[in-house]
Amino acid sequence: MAYTRAAALPALLAQRIVIIDGAMGTMIQRYQLGEAEFRGDRLRDHPRDLKGNNDLLALTRPQVLHEIHTAYLAAGADIIETNTFGATSIAQEDYGLGHLAREINLEAARVARRAADAFASAERPRWVAGALGPTPRTASISPDVNDPGARNVSFEQLRAAYHEQAAGLLEGGVDLFLVETIFDTLNAKAAIFALDELMEATGERLPVIISGTVTDASGRILSGQTVGAFWHSVRHARPLAVGLNCALGATMMRPYIEELAKVAGDTYISCYPNAGLPNPMSDTGFDETPEVTGAMLEEFARSGFLNIVGGCCGTTPEHIAEITRRVGAYRPRSRHDPLFSGLLAA
Repeated sequence: MAYTRAAALPALLAQRIVIIDGAMGTMIQRYQLGEAEFRGDRLRDHPRDLKGNNDLLALTRPQVLHEIHTAYLAAGADIIETNTFGATSIAQEDYGLGHLAREINLEAARVARRAADAFASAERPRWVAGALGPTPRTASISPDVNDPGARNVSFEQLRAAYHEQAAGLLEGGVDLFLVETIFDTLNAKAAIFALDELMEATGERLPVIISGTVTDASGRILSGQTVGAFWHSVRHARPLAVGLNCALGATMMRPYIEELAKVAGDTYISCYPNAGLPNPMSDTGFDETPEVTGAMLEEFARSGFLNIVGGCCGTTPEHIAEITRRVGAYRPRSRHDPLFSGLLAA
């Protein structure tokens, strides 16, 4: 079944702008879960604090995740992401739960699959993207300013962790993989290598989307690449789409997504920015309302930058509904004419 759905996605990307969901962490915060809820019965006696380990909810509070996925699907999302941003063994070891990494990914994929299947129809499939986050460690940058050559993770450790994660996601029924929020291109290369290795072994070749993170106005990701350099360093993976997410709101992200739309002419473009800047006085913790984010992303669509669009930190189902409403009138960006724009024919 994953093969069939995966084959339909490129065709849809050529027809219209596809909607991906919004923030998971922002929505989880609305539930105001405490330590006991994160632990559940299974981990009641675990020696470390677990509150804030959102990935663990796949095992202890799967209904919360199902409700969030359902809200995004109802808002118009074509693609929902698994709640696995920090579900590698490397990230989970911070909680003493590295041994549960594969199970977390398996169950998170199953939860998302059930939600997507409940909304899917022959006329409108829904897709589950297996989310692979950057891990809290970096293979390119020293964690010690006094020792530039020091590293706290190796390429092989990253490859093994990503392989385990991807295997769980694949078994759980994802339709594609999303290597996202990339701040270190070498970490991303480990993920790409692991995915290729897994798909070669299983014979199940799913699409891959790669999404980097420009951390500030320098226009570079944390490991130093410009947007163009980042694309050329991952282009060999032949991703279904390449894009940017997180760190910046749409206003600040605009020049970088425009640059990517120009240089990555042979692939589709994804974009899911934060809801502006952090704002502790806001209900979502970020300053942009759905109307503000939607209007900016409509301008991206009008300019011919987009194939896949959604939201990252601070965005909600309300943001996704507004984005869906606003971009629906515009043609998707063509891989062969990256800056084509225009309204759909009536």
